[in-house]
Amino acid sequence: MAQTAQLGFLGLGIMGYRMAGHLLKAGHDVALWSHTGSKAQQLAKSGKGTAVATPREVAERADYIFYCVGDTAMARQITLGPGGLIEAIRKGAIVCDCSSIAPAASIELNQAFAAKGAHFLDSPVTGSTGGAEKATLTFMIGGDKAVFERAKPYMEIMGKLFYYCGPAGQGLKAKVTQNLVGASILQCFAEGLVLATKAGIAPELMIEILENSAAKSGLASYKAPFILNRDFTTNFSAKWMHKDVGFALELAKSLDLPLPVTAVTEQMLQATIAKGWGDDDFCSAIRVLEDWAGIVVHKT
Repeated sequence: MAQTAQLGFLGLGIMGYRMAGHLLKAGHDVALWSHTGSKAQQLAKSGKGTAVATPREVAERADYIFYCVGDTAMARQITLGPGGLIEAIRKGAIVCDCSSIAPAASIELNQAFAAKGAHFLDSPVTGSTGGAEKATLTFMIGGDKAVFERAKPYMEIMGKLFYYCGPAGQGLKAKVTQNLVGASILQCFAEGLVLATKAGIAPELMIEILENSAAKSGLASYKAPFILNRDFTTNFSAKWMHKDVGFALELAKSLDLPLPVTAVTEQMLQATIAKGWGDDDFCSAIRVLEDWAGIVVHKT
């Protein structure tokens, strides 16, 4: 059980707002910061929260700091930028990056905080909005294992499964691998649904067949009703999935490893963004295929 502590949380988007809320419900003092200051002020009212004006102020108030932001540039800004965490980080404090950023950048951040006598963990999460809401997220952790064990009781307030993956950057390498598999599975699922619909097979029937075959996928099962109902409300956006699949390709390039299917998936997500659907859920990528086929996959 986590002892009452001084915590911090930065980035109150669709994931972070829910994650930080669980820390408050557990009775901790939580310093809150968001680009949208009103979100921090609103959430602070739900417990012992304090809305602050800069990331630096979070560092002044907290021994364990979590953040969940959109990309590498945002992570750099709140950690090393003007008014960032690094300016006032406490000795021995632990910063946990729950975002999906470039693994190489995460290693640099680890080194920067170590130079200040603090600790940094890459601890990306998976589970989408539902996992954040229900506190059932999966964490993949890179960094010093002893530091992870110290931070784990607070992660357990927000998540259910925890995988220690190795030194700095390894958690993110696991995360981008997980996302490339998920994105490619859903791309294949979309192609199958568009093919079946174009060929005259009702999509509900095709989905039922897949559900009772070796081709069944948990991700596809979850996303199928959203596709059939034309509900592309964001759980995980196409633009953020495109970013993570891009990180996977960059990692593969550094290892001289070809990933041909992943490359096609990345381009289909790029096409989704180009059509103006980047902020929609990544299952909205099916609309690119539908445009090509001249059909729409929907409930019949």
